[in-house]
Parts: sequence; C-alpha cells; structure tokens
Amino acid sequence: MSWQHPVPRISAEERQQRLSRLRKLLDANGWAGMLLGPTESLRYFTGLVWHASERFLGALVTPTDLYYIVPGFERSRVETLPHLPAEILEWQEEESSAAFIARVLGDKGILALDDNMPLYFYNALAAELGAERLVNGGPIINGLRRVKSPAEIALIQYAMNLTLDVHKQAHALLKPGILASEVVEFIDRRHREAGADGGSTFCIVSFGEATSLPHGADGDQTLGEDDVILVDTGARIDGYHSDLTRTYKLKSGDSAFEDAWAIERGAQQAVFDAAKLGAACSSLDDAARAVLARHSLGPDYKLPGLPHRAGHGLGLEIHEEPYIVRGNATVLEAGMCFSNEPMIVFPKKFGIRLEDHIYMASDGPHWFTQPSSGPTEPFAS
Repeated sequence: MSWQHPVPRISAEERQQRLSRLRKLLDANGWAGMLLGPTESLRYFTGLVWHASERFLGALVTPTDLYYIVPGFERSRVETLPHLPAEILEWQEEESSAAFIARVLGDKGILALDDNMPLYFYNALAAELGAERLVNGGPIINGLRRVKSPAEIALIQYAMNLTLDVHKQAHALLKPGILASEVVEFIDRRHREAGADGGSTFCIVSFGEATSLPHGADGDQTLGEDDVILVDTGARIDGYHSDLTRTYKLKSGDSAFEDAWAIERGAQQAVFDAAKLGAACSSLDDAARAVLARHSLGPDYKLPGLPHRAGHGLGLEIHEEPYIVRGNATVLEAGMCFSNEPMIVFPKKFGIRLEDHIYMASDGPHWFTQPSSGPTEPFAS
C-alpha cells in the first residue's frame, strides 16, 4: 500500500544506522551476535514485520553481517515484505530451528538474545549451545530503542495529532443514552479513515463508576446524564503508537469531580515540571504522588490515590522503556518519549486519568499534545 501521510516513514538509511550502533555494542562486549525474534525489535532494526508462532523467524546480527533465519516455505512471503536486504538462511520443517541457528553461529562465542523471545525458544537454544553461551540482549536493545530519533518523534507526533482529532470527534458525538460500544466503533472507524495502521490499537470508553477501573469494565455501558466519561485510545503510524486519555463531564456543577480533576491536572503538571534532562525517572513519579499527598490521597498505591506508575515509554510498543515508576534510576535523555498519566482512583465512585505524552529535547520536556483545559473542556483552548 502506498504511503498516504505527510510525515516520512523510517528510512532504510536510519535502520542501517541502528544496525551500526548495535554492531559497535556487540563488538565492545565481545559477543558473536544478537538474535532478533519476531518482535518489534526485528522491525526496529530491519523493517521486517512478522508475528510470532511456534516456527522461529528472525534475524542474526553479527559485528559484520545480517542474516534472516526463515522457515523454508515462508521465504517467498518474506521476500514480498519490506526489509533491509540481507542473505536469507532457510531451515526446513523436519529441522530444529535452534540447532540450525547453532550451526550458523558455530563456535564463535556468545550469542545475545532479543529479550522478547519466548522462553521455549531460549530453552531450545540453551540445549544446543549451552546456557553459558547465551546472554540477555535486552539492556542493549532497550538502551538503543528508548532514545528516539527525530524521524521517530515526528511519526509519534503525527499519530498523536491524529488521535487527538479523533478524541475531539468522539467528544462531539457523546450524548446521554449513547452506548460505550458505539463510541468504540466510531473511534476505530475514524482512525481507519484517517489512515492509521489497522484502526484503533485499543479503545477504552468508560462511564460513571466504571471510570474507577483503570483499564475499563467488562460489558457495555450507557452514558447517563451526569456520568464521568473516560476515553483512552490510540493508533499506529508506521508502527509508532499514539496513546491519549481524556476524562471529563458534559456539564459542570459536580464540585467533587471538579475538585478531583484539578488535583489530577496538578499531578500531571508536576510530572512535566520534574522532567529535567538528567533527572531519574523515579523522581517524576515522586512528584505526582507528592501532589496527591498534599490532598490526603494515597500514600503510595493506596486508594483513593494513584494505583500504578505515573507513566510509560512509548514507541513501536505502547508500553516500553523508560518507565516512570518508583525505583527506576534511569536518567532522562534527549529523545526519550513517555506518557504522563498519574491517574486518581476513587473506588466505586469514579476515576480521572489525564494522559498526554512528553518527549525530551535538548532544551528539556515538550508536550506531544497540550493537556486538557478543564473538567468539562477536555482539549486545550
């Protein structure tokens, strides 16, 4: 399908640069290679998109070469898909793919593994190579992936803008009596019509008490006259995610909700203000909880209060490093992108999650989308 969006896709040149950085790290560690499974890291480095099954398909990156490891009967399919050019090595149905990879690697030394590969494949490789020759490649992969390039940030920004516009359309649709399922279908359709890969990647639409459940309730709901509304949705553009939440009411006058909304917005702003280059991720979570504590919410994960981390990284995966959570000493660098969503839950009453995302630049934090204006005004004025 031809590319219909004004923002460029990730180029082959950028993927080659990613491979070059990975190879330098392999060489510095003295490792023979990195084995990528059918994961988002395979897409990140090579452009090849493949869904996991019991048959291994992936890539072996060595300090000098790139090889695709492919079931023989899938070769023709792989050749039709976008990917960096490299030699394709086939294994056949009667073979063990782990044994095949072991033969390709030979006795060259340590093999680093994509940390999102399944355990059963690790066990198969350990039986062939010995566990002592396998190491976790996750820290290297994640260290590269969590610092986004300008092209990645541009794709995320475009996806966020698209989803923000869909949010606005959904807000205009909402009237008492509408079903949550109708809103979910509308949001998915509007994402598709805007050209998002596969429509909505997820969509949570909650009304009333169901908003106190962070990931929504089972079953359908009908919007009541005075219900709190929570809408959390996102989509993908060239694999890169958007993810935005708005919580609001259709009319003013509920002082308990409006006071709680102001606390939530204050906690969200505190996270942004704490997002300094060189700051530990944990300090941003601390900043959100300090705001809540001043209003006798919490402490820690107690309710009413914030029951989860204040944010998560975002890119090719909707949840990835860096995580904005207590105990995470990772320091913020230019290029990091993460959510800001210190939700407040009042059990069996309502919940408020305002979620916008931040990217770190050389001059500090920037919003991908501007935060909500007020409890009945879910968009920036």
